[in-house]
Amino acid sequence: MTSTDTNTDTGSAATGTALDRMPKVDLHCHLIGTVRAGTFAELARREGLDLPAEPERIYADINSLPPDPDLYRDTRVPVPQGRGADEPEVSYSLFQASRWVTQVLRDADDLTRITYEAFEAAHRTSATRHLEVSFDAVPEHLASLGYLGCVEAYAEGIRLAERDFGMSGRLIAAIDRSGTGEDALERVRTVVDHPHEYVAGIGLDNLETAGPPERFAAAYRLAGEAGLGRTAHSSEHAPVAVNTITCLDVLGCDRIDHGYFVLQDDDVVARVRDEQVPFTVISTTSRRSWRPWRRASIAAMLDAGLNVIPASDDPGMFPTTLAGEYRILADDLAVPDDRLRQMALAGVEAAWLPPAEKAALRTRFEKELADLA
Repeated sequence: MTSTDTNTDTGSAATGTALDRMPKVDLHCHLIGTVRAGTFAELARREGLDLPAEPERIYADINSLPPDPDLYRDTRVPVPQGRGADEPEVSYSLFQASRWVTQVLRDADDLTRITYEAFEAAHRTSATRHLEVSFDAVPEHLASLGYLGCVEAYAEGIRLAERDFGMSGRLIAAIDRSGTGEDALERVRTVVDHPHEYVAGIGLDNLETAGPPERFAAAYRLAGEAGLGRTAHSSEHAPVAVNTITCLDVLGCDRIDHGYFVLQDDDVVARVRDEQVPFTVISTTSRRSWRPWRRASIAAMLDAGLNVIPASDDPGMFPTTLAGEYRILADDLAVPDDRLRQMALAGVEAAWLPPAEKAALRTRFEKELADLA
């Protein structure tokens, strides 16, 4: 595996290639969601997977089901209920696409490949210097690898990327919130009982309406006792701010993924602003009609002084990259240069790296940002 050179043109720090070249940290990225359509197509052909359309068509038509309109009737930032102008006639859910991709992964080499390609794409498209990717529980058809076998395969992809691209990376063990609290506790026990240098923390994924955060208190307590970082999707699908307070006070989260509905409660907004809780936000979501709402919510979070850090989420399956998320902030939300640079540095501070590595990354960012300025 060899590196791909990044664009070295110069330009305004707020637009074009200079913004693309600005060093970045991505703290909210799902590994399965990074898999390229071309890679999925190749592996699907190899495995003889029967699909309803070509993989590239499926990716282009990923679009989540519409939400329950009654749930979002009185939100402060109005949630659109109708179809978006660019929604496809036939939609495929993000979860279905992810299941198909998981299904065609055959062995450790495939796991290493998709991890390496995730880092390569982040380096090439977005000048990402540090990437943390979430990985799911071991699928049944890869049970022979076991937890550590899968983790080591992912870690090998990171090592190759570190060698080829000068990046750093970590893994986040994802908990499926549609499962039980005992399922989550068993997942964390596995992580704790099999420590690995690249596994830095845990996260709570899937639709927020599928499982309230307090269900997973025991699992998060165990992770905290083991010194693991903790994050969770919160105030993303459930239109309440209280879930974020639960994630902070009960789960002990270091940062929050999404968090848009904290805007529902002024007291919560004041607290997370005062504490500068890191929120990893993404303007581009699978539900196309929600994308303008996401951007309006992020703009309101910025106006409120919240610690907003752009992320990519599922950049293989969504039409975005981390650099693209920064461009949306710059071009659509008119976020100034200095605020974008602050976000990049805030990503360094929120990263789950040992102190010496974080200090070195911060120094690197400060130099690169100064050179771009």
